[in-house]
Amino acid sequence: MASETTTPNNGINNSDVPVIIDGVRTPFLRSNGAFSNFMAYDLGRLAISGLMGKTGLSPKEVDQVIYGIVVPDPSTPNIARECMLGAGLSDSTPAHTVSMACITSNMAATTAADQIRLGKCKTAVIGGVDHMSDPPIRVSRNLRQALIRLQKAKSPAQVFGQIRKLSFKDLMPQVPSITEFSNGLTMGQGCERMAMAMGATRAESDEFAARSHQLAFKAQKEGVYEGDIIPIKVPPKFALVDQDNGPRGDTTVESLSKLRPAFDKKFGIVTAGSASFLTDGASAVLMMGKKHAEKLNYQPLAILKDYVFKAGDPKDEMLLGPALAIPDLLAQNNLTTADIDVWEIHEAFAAQVVCFFKAFQDKNFMKNRLGHDQTFGELPLEKINIYGGSLSLGHPFAATGGRLLTTASKRLQKENAKYAVVAGCAAGGHGSAILLENPNL
Repeated sequence: MASETTTPNNGINNSDVPVIIDGVRTPFLRSNGAFSNFMAYDLGRLAISGLMGKTGLSPKEVDQVIYGIVVPDPSTPNIARECMLGAGLSDSTPAHTVSMACITSNMAATTAADQIRLGKCKTAVIGGVDHMSDPPIRVSRNLRQALIRLQKAKSPAQVFGQIRKLSFKDLMPQVPSITEFSNGLTMGQGCERMAMAMGATRAESDEFAARSHQLAFKAQKEGVYEGDIIPIKVPPKFALVDQDNGPRGDTTVESLSKLRPAFDKKFGIVTAGSASFLTDGASAVLMMGKKHAEKLNYQPLAILKDYVFKAGDPKDEMLLGPALAIPDLLAQNNLTTADIDVWEIHEAFAAQVVCFFKAFQDKNFMKNRLGHDQTFGELPLEKINIYGGSLSLGHPFAATGGRLLTTASKRLQKENAKYAVVAGCAAGGHGSAILLENPNL
């Protein structure tokens, strides 16, 4: 008798539309401040537990945790797992860590969206954390290898023999620098190269930076972010930290114009005031399938409709990612800038955003670099980052995408808008663009 064969169920029958339910974050604090004694793990678990508390979701309902970090602590290699366990989620829920520089949370969100569309996942927690107050400091390769050999030493003579092989230089710690492995440039140096090539000016850069601080300070005074930020009591005195400390209301174009260039001392336009600063913070976002959300009586804020990841020359296009990704996202959805009412774009440097504006409206760039016959319309500044951005709020690398997605989703509802675009640049010449749609329109 022939045996019966069955077609495996790959979950496609359970496919659903990925939606964003809600998002939270810790306060974003300048590094070496109140969060100095925390680990990245602490901030991540606090963000995830805050999300669970805010949404009231049972931990057993979470099918997957996709969480990211850019500068990892070797003691928590799969930080997604450690953070979700520390937040009280079920130990039967799988978790994995992702990393894509400044668009790490964006990758986490789109990975979860694909899993939901495939029917492999109904509910996911995504986000990211970085803690730049305590980056991992390495020792030299020679010292590392000597320490391994010392574990096998059986006599004082063997120990002394290994130590004698080391030079003073071998004993010096290696403090991490934020440079590209492929070309040795820092992000700031890459931004200066791009600014020079695209004709971005110091005045344009300072104007955009001042705008970011003024809008963030105004939003902070009006309580715009209060519902997103999880207050944290910091030991040993358990002082309450409940807001970002980056926005500066007294920032003006005039005050910024007095600052000296930070990277190219002679010709540069990037200063400490027009660059995002090292930041400690974490974000967490709850995503579900739309049908599953309705079953659990959750009202989605946004549908994650589509996305594009692109990459360019890591030296000359290091920070041009949004200009590479957004045109393709709009084209494949038959949209123009006039169709997008909400824009949330990562601000690594003010000059980087200025260069993006220029490239996006450059017909030659669109045609020769991206293969589009025309531009997609002028970007409406009045719809972009209206509550400030990374320049003022801070930029804990892996957490920023979670903040952008949460803010954009809430703006869709507040502004009764149909579409939002969330975009960011990242190290290595990467770029991300995500299209959100209002589920209530």
